[in-house]
Amino acid sequence: MRDLGTGFRYLLKGQRWVAQHGKQYEFGLIPGLITLVLYAAALVALAIWGESFVSWSTPFADDWPSPWQRLFRGFLTAVLFALGLLLSVVTFTAVTLLIGQPFYENLSEKVDRDVSPDGTAPESGLPLWRELWISGRDSLRIVLRAAVWGVLLFALGFIPVVGQTVVPVIGVVVTGFFLTEELTAVALQRRRVELRDRLTMLRSRKTLVWGFGAPLAAAFLVPFVAVFLMPGAVAGATLMTRELLGEETQEEAAPAPDTETVSW
Repeated sequence: MRDLGTGFRYLLKGQRWVAQHGKQYEFGLIPGLITLVLYAAALVALAIWGESFVSWSTPFADDWPSPWQRLFRGFLTAVLFALGLLLSVVTFTAVTLLIGQPFYENLSEKVDRDVSPDGTAPESGLPLWRELWISGRDSLRIVLRAAVWGVLLFALGFIPVVGQTVVPVIGVVVTGFFLTEELTAVALQRRRVELRDRLTMLRSRKTLVWGFGAPLAAAFLVPFVAVFLMPGAVAGATLMTRELLGEETQEEAAPAPDTETVSW
């Protein structure tokens, strides 16, 4: 339970860090705004042409009598849109990080330099194109894993009572784990930590990861919130990465205050 609180504190520390570094926050908003526009356009298109797509993909229902045809296709259209909305929440972070790789890489480095005792930050030494390739490849793997979980949880959502109570909570926790993986990847890739090792590391500290990722996942369900929290989430994930790897910070390296009393 202690790790849950620690993870949440890292999320708050990240938001506080970007609030104190206004220029970094402003630059960090750009990728999220671009992704938001793209996702909004995709969801609008799905809302407009989703019914036509369902009708085209279910020719066997053309001869069904009314109202069964309308109810069946209406249900499938609603399911299609809900699934698209769910996947947009799950994949928003991965796509935003991919679009904003240079932005968030720079932000993460500045956080490392700011809290490091010697004022330095780890560097991958890889060219930008190579970093983008690794980021895109790993993000695709994570998105596929998250999509499998998303489809499974969506199906379980139709179970009476459980689907409306337990499943949403599990969904937030699972989404929070994948969000945290994507966010910590910015700092961990600079340290040349591979995806498999990243997942092993995060699974070994699940409660810490849930404390950071679950509140963030819940907040991301609110429209537009993800855009404004992303810069701070990257900063907080960088700070948490240092704990996961046992790296010292300025605060930890500072000498303890002298508690000796002066005798008169």
